[in-house]
Amino acid sequence: MPHTRSPRAEFTARYFVESSVPTAQVAEVIAGEQSSGTFLTLPGETEELKQRSRARVAKVDMLRPVLEPSLKSAYAARRQSERLFYRGEIDIAFPVENVGANLPTLLATVAGNLFELGEVTGLRLLDLDLPDAYASRFPGPQFGIEGTRRLAGVHDRPLVGTIVKPSIGLSPAQTAAIVDDLCAAGIDFIKDDELHADPTYAPFDARLAAVMPVLRRHADRLGRMPMYAINISGTPDEMVRRHDAVAEAGGTCVMVSVHWVGFAGVEHLRRHARLPIHGHRNGWGALTRCPQLGFSFAAWQKLWRLAGIDHFHVNGIRSKFWEPDDSVIESARACLAPFAGVRPLMPVFSSGQWADQAPDLYRSLQSVDLMHLAGGGIIGHPQGIAAGIASMREGWEAAVEGIDLGTYAESHPALAAALRHFRAV
Repeated sequence: MPHTRSPRAEFTARYFVESSVPTAQVAEVIAGEQSSGTFLTLPGETEELKQRSRARVAKVDMLRPVLEPSLKSAYAARRQSERLFYRGEIDIAFPVENVGANLPTLLATVAGNLFELGEVTGLRLLDLDLPDAYASRFPGPQFGIEGTRRLAGVHDRPLVGTIVKPSIGLSPAQTAAIVDDLCAAGIDFIKDDELHADPTYAPFDARLAAVMPVLRRHADRLGRMPMYAINISGTPDEMVRRHDAVAEAGGTCVMVSVHWVGFAGVEHLRRHARLPIHGHRNGWGALTRCPQLGFSFAAWQKLWRLAGIDHFHVNGIRSKFWEPDDSVIESARACLAPFAGVRPLMPVFSSGQWADQAPDLYRSLQSVDLMHLAGGGIIGHPQGIAAGIASMREGWEAAVEGIDLGTYAESHPALAAALRHFRAV
């Protein structure tokens, strides 16, 4: 049964939990461990302190138990006599005053030592809910979808983009030449690969100096600046310096590998930034692939929203990666969904993408507020880059108008060539 709600300001985390002890009991262990103490009464843990600072179990939903643990626990093995592991979903309500506007402490609270508890043999953060007043104390996205569209000059359709390829090994001049070809073909958005930030053969400063004149020249021709998310990942000081160099040169976006620069690094950059922050999620699989461990994307994107990124990768449907299509769609919906008054994120679809996915994406999302990035789907088009870009846009035109791709392709040669070529691969 839900506990009586306290009048104090709280935020709530929802978990899947598997444990060697009953679910209601492990919920109390977690609430104590992650706030004022343990499930035991401690000296100094007065009733007044508990009312002010102890987390509380707000809800317990039982699931079917299992006979084998998902994760090994020496603690559970020492203490358990029966081979039964309880499963459930629990809501833990934490006092806002325990954390304040401090993202590292928020993570330590909702995703810290509770993963280490001996009773726990499976744990996953499923969701996170914050009061609007509390969420407003964090930076949040500065540009989001509307600001990104304004800077890119692209409205009422997805931003069609690509990745600089080859991802590793290009000199600054070679990178600039590829960017020139992409811009000449009318690309909306380009991003660096996550592996390409400041290599010795193409240092960041030299790459920026080579690329920006190309972008400015095409901006003069197009009447809009092609958006190039330049990878500035590094230390907080390096990211700030590189961001400023991009802004001063006239660039309109920067990219970071969010998991590796960290929440504090991203928040530091966001509080300084004058440009949208493109969040690449490489490494995400390590945090989510095991369904009994880690994080759901629904919760994870909320934390990065608080930190202040503007775009977030969600994988692609029918992609080269492990993730099933319904999970990819749910991730995109999470980015677009309301959350505590914080701006939505622009979801970024990539990996094995081409025009063929547009109808399914639109049918599932009923939105064009996204980036659709294709590497081979654009650069590998049999009629060239311009036709690759055209085929992507034509795929989305057909999707929005509700016309079958094959029918639309009858009067759109770039799309027709893409369908013949890529469906045969």
